[in-house]
Amino acid sequence: MQNLIVAVGRWKAGPERALYELYEKRIQPRLQLKEVEEKKRLSGAELTRSEGQLLLNAVPDGARIVVLDGIGKGLSSRALAEALDRWRDDGVRSTAFVIGGADGLDRAVLQRADLKLSLGPQTWPHMMVRAMLAEQLYRAQAILSGHPYHRG
Repeated sequence: MQNLIVAVGRWKAGPERALYELYEKRIQPRLQLKEVEEKKRLSGAELTRSEGQLLLNAVPDGARIVVLDGIGKGLSSRALAEALDRWRDDGVRSTAFVIGGADGLDRAVLQRADLKLSLGPQTWPHMMVRAMLAEQLYRAQAILSGHPYHRG
């Protein structure tokens, strides 16, 4: 099953990117990243709506959609691995993990989600969320393959 991250914003060089790339290279098939960015100067609800449409347009047809959202469900690493395993066994070909912009996700994106996932009650920088998610996807792969990386 192909996992991809669909996120608002563009990478810049820095430690968050280096950490993301460390895990991205370990995941097989290789984790993909699709970045979207609204070029028009919009604000508030208009910006959130536009970013939401860009995010949904970047999701492959038939993909499971997992949105990263503070009000989402907190899953253990093992529970996330088990969900991905179930989806793979059900014939799901790709899973898109969606990370919104600074103002959050549009209602249309939240409504399309198969899973709303929270990385905890704290607020994290969006670029850091990419790295944290990549690590959890690598960890899920390790759990499912019996690799000793996950010891929890």
